[in-house]
Amino acid sequence: MTCALLPVPASGPANGNGLLEDGYDILRGVVEPGFVAEIEADLADRFQRTPFCEGGFYGERTKRFGRLLIRSPHIERLVRHPDILALAEAALGPWCERIQLNLTQAIELHPGALAQFPHRDQQMWMGEQGRTEYLVNFIWPLTPFTAENGATLIWPGSHGMRFESDTGEGPAIAAEAHPGDAIAFLGSTLHGAGANRSCGVRRGIIISYCLGWLKPYENPWLAYPPEVARTFSRPLSELAGYVQHRPNLGNFEGQCPSVLFDGYPADPLAAIDALRPEQALLLEGHVAAQAAEAGARHTP
Repeated sequence: MTCALLPVPASGPANGNGLLEDGYDILRGVVEPGFVAEIEADLADRFQRTPFCEGGFYGERTKRFGRLLIRSPHIERLVRHPDILALAEAALGPWCERIQLNLTQAIELHPGALAQFPHRDQQMWMGEQGRTEYLVNFIWPLTPFTAENGATLIWPGSHGMRFESDTGEGPAIAAEAHPGDAIAFLGSTLHGAGANRSCGVRRGIIISYCLGWLKPYENPWLAYPPEVARTFSRPLSELAGYVQHRPNLGNFEGQCPSVLFDGYPADPLAAIDALRPEQALLLEGHVAAQAAEAGARHTP
């Protein structure tokens, strides 16, 4: 499999238009480099203590760990950045009522790390491929991403209905970026970490979002049990899975799982409808018609 490289897109501000058109975009200067440095400092000890991965896909010269919402108080700003959320919702909104976090993961490529097998993240779900976008990724460099140190390789235009015809034989781009930038790409876009041929580590974090009715890559209720998620802001806890996806999906005893923020209930709970507006309207008519019919039968 060849990995000939296309020229890297010129630096400059990006509005995310390329995400849907080309399957990726490199967003320049989304946050301040100093802010990213604070995140890297928060994660430094965990990077050091985390063992290398096992297996050819994760990479045996690579370290990975998740649960970033409890590892740095600054992660929420990235997760809930309004421009990032707007892009995620634009990419995924046609197929769900609400989006959710798919994962938060820190990655460190060490010298000698091999290039990752080109893949599409959304193929972990066995649904229809091509017509539906299931997730969108945002990589935040903690150190500069260069072609030499393993910057993520992306195959432009390999997304959507082109997933069958683009198998990675064509040229890729090395998504070179700096702390403060964000590398965005769709779950249907072919990509893979590059080989680290440098003498230093390449660090970054991935924050990805998926359709709210999917099982996410990182199990949010184990990563952030109720006693942890209750400390989050409400928008963050909802992104982390503590909200229903209407109709009624992801409930606890027929209610929003956020009910567990007050502890496990001592008494049984009443199941409460959580429907989309159009469903509620249809149901209202259905119930009203039966009520009218019952009333007519009992009218003297």
